[in-house]
Amino acid sequence: MEFPVIKPGDIYEDCAFHPVLCLESYEDTVIGISLIDASAPRNCSLRHCGVVKLTLADVIEIRRDFAGYVARRELEFNSE
Repeated sequence: MEFPVIKPGDIYEDCAFHPVLCLESYEDTVIGISLIDASAPRNCSLRHCGVVKLTLADVIEIRRDFAGYVARRELEFNSE
């Protein structure tokens, strides 16, 4: 299985479905700040958390209806 390459400045979806701005990345760990509620630090494992790389356009769309986005992503995740 291939994992995304996330580096500082990239945006990713963490395991709680928050879009996160990456501040630090090492080995299999990414650390950042939520672009929804500014919660930090948000840490994820690239191998175990299902991290997905996002674009700024994705973040804008997610922020329009974050609760709806999370509900949809939870359904997708649980159906895998």
